[in-house]
Order: sequence, then structure tokens, then C-alpha cells
Amino acid sequence: MGVQNVNLDGKAYVILDRDEYERLTTLAKAADLPPLPKADKHGNYPAARFARAGIARTIIRDRAAAGLEQKELAKLAGIRVETLCRIEHGKHTPTVATIQKIERALKKATGRKNGQG
Repeated sequence: MGVQNVNLDGKAYVILDRDEYERLTTLAKAADLPPLPKADKHGNYPAARFARAGIARTIIRDRAAAGLEQKELAKLAGIRVETLCRIEHGKHTPTVATIQKIERALKKATGRKNGQG
């Protein structure tokens, strides 16, 4: 990772490699995760909403760590971008088969990133 500090007109700037910029941008987007639902007065959580949010948060974090945009992950997983978007927003409960497709695609992408694929 090549980083260079530059001063222009008294302001400090950082110049960095395009790949690193893209990686950091993706990570920043992943920081905006869907919220987990609040517990009711008895301390119970709505199971389906909690599961959807948990799955969404995991996929978003893993996608960001792999340096993938939604479109790229959807293509690797063989699913529609709209489907992945709904899953990542916690609006859709994915099937086990869809989760497995996403998981395989993330492993494949991570392997390529680490020079294994």
C-alpha cells in the first residue's frame, strides 16, 4: 500500500493507491449496517427480523472485507443484484441455498484476493 503525504495551500492531503481507495470506500459503506431490532418489554427479540438483520450484517461485512461491490458479489453468487440488495437491507429472508451461494462466492473472492484462486 503506497501512501504519500502532500501539502497544498497549507492543507495536508494523502495520496493513496486506487485499489486501497476502493477498499476503504467499500469498508466505509459497510459501516452503515442495518440495525438489530429492539427487544420488547420482556427482553425478547422478534426472531425473523433479528435473523434477517444478523445475516445482512454478516454478508455486508464479509463483502466489504473481500473488496466486492454488491453487483460483483451477486454475479459471483449467481443471484440477482436486487435479491442481494434486499437481503443486505434486512428486507428479505434468504433461503439456505442462497446463503450457501453467497458464502461460496465470498470464499472464492477472498481466495483470489489472497492469491489462492
